[in-house]
Amino acid sequence: MSLMSSNVENKVVVITGASSGIGEATAKLLAENGAKVVLAARRTAKLHSIVAEIEAEGGTATCRAVDVTDADDVEALVYFAKNTYGRIDVMFNNAGVMPLSPLAELKIDEWNKMIDVNIRGVLNGIAATLPLFKEQGGGHIINTASIGAHLVSPTAAVYCATKYAVWAISDGLRQESRDIRVTMVSPGVTETELGNDITDDSAKGFLGELRKTALSPISIAWSVLYAIAQPDSVDINEIIVRPTASAY
Repeated sequence: MSLMSSNVENKVVVITGASSGIGEATAKLLAENGAKVVLAARRTAKLHSIVAEIEAEGGTATCRAVDVTDADDVEALVYFAKNTYGRIDVMFNNAGVMPLSPLAELKIDEWNKMIDVNIRGVLNGIAATLPLFKEQGGGHIINTASIGAHLVSPTAAVYCATKYAVWAISDGLRQESRDIRVTMVSPGVTETELGNDITDDSAKGFLGELRKTALSPISIAWSVLYAIAQPDSVDINEIIVRPTASAY
C-alpha cells in the first residue's frame, strides 16, 4: 500500500465504464490502495471477472450492470453501492463513447449516442449522488473528459462538444459546491477500447495514427488516485494527462 493511501483507504468508489480501459485500471489501483470499489458497465461477465481479480489480491469489490443513459438505472446503482457498503464517497463518471466521423457524413445516430452517454450519463451520475452527498455532508465527483475538452480535431466535432460540456458541467458544479469535491480528468491519447465503435474509415485511420504514441490506462488511474488522496479540504479541479512524446 502506498503513502498516498491514507485518504483512500475504506472509501467507497463507484466507477462507471469499469469493464475495461481507464475504469478497469482505476478500480484495480484504488482497491490496491484500500478503497471499496463498485464497478458498473453493461458487460457483466467482464465486471465479474475484474471483481474476482481484485478479491484474489485481497481487495474489496462488487459490481452491477448499468446503462448510464437511464437515470433510474444509475440511481439504482448508487443505492446498490450505499446498501452494500453503507455510504458512497466518490462517484467516478467514466463511461464514454467516441464514434468519430466528419460532420458531412451525417451520422446522426452516432451523434445522439455520444450526447446520451457522454453528457446525459455524467448528469445522471451527478443527479444520483448529489442527494446522498448532501445528506453525508461531503463527497467527491470525478468526471472523465478528454483532451477533446480543450481542443477540437477534424472528425471529432461532436465528441469534443460532449467533452466541452463535461468541462462546463464539472466547473459549474465545483462553483456551486462547498463540501463536495469535483475533479475533471482529461486524458490525452490513451490505449483503450474507446473508438472501437468508429464506423468511418478516415476517422478510424486518424485515431490509429494518434495511438502510435499513447498512454496506458494506468497512467490515468494514477491521476484519479492522486485526486482522491488529497485532504478533504483540497479539491484537484482539473488534470490533463498527455503522452510525453505527443501533442495530444
